Amino acid sequence: MIRHAGLIAARLGGAWLGVLIEGPAGAGKSDLALRALDQGFSLVADDRVTLWACEGRLFGAAPDTLTGLLEVRGLDVIRLTARPLAQVALIARCGVPERIPEGASSEILGVSAPLIELDPREASAPAKLRRALSHFDAAHKRRI
Repeated sequence: MIRHAGLIAARLGGAWLGVLIEGPAGAGKSDLALRALDQGFSLVADDRVTLWACEGRLFGAAPDTLTGLLEVRGLDVIRLTARPLAQVALIARCGVPERIPEGASSEILGVSAPLIELDPREASAPAKLRRALSHFDAAHKRRI
């Protein structure tokens, strides 16, 4: 399955955990990914993500034609070193978050993953992604 989204990953606890960034065109997905790269995340895919499920886990990678490419609006499409794939451990939906939201999840290809909504243009958005990744245990589908 190919989804209009971005995928970045951070190394936590010895594993690369991915954040699938969803939102409509122009919402700020690529801009958030660019800022997250400056915060230690790695690019997996921008604009389109190929997703698949394996043994109850969700994985993503860039389609071959987009591997290592990131659109930087107002500048160009730039080439970066990218991770070949990542387990999707968190889904971040671009929008207006509640002040203190209830825990939520989203199901893709029969696999449930924690879901957060955030404003991708906030300066703190990359830090919120890292914090959310460290607070969810995707393998056991629980908040830690």
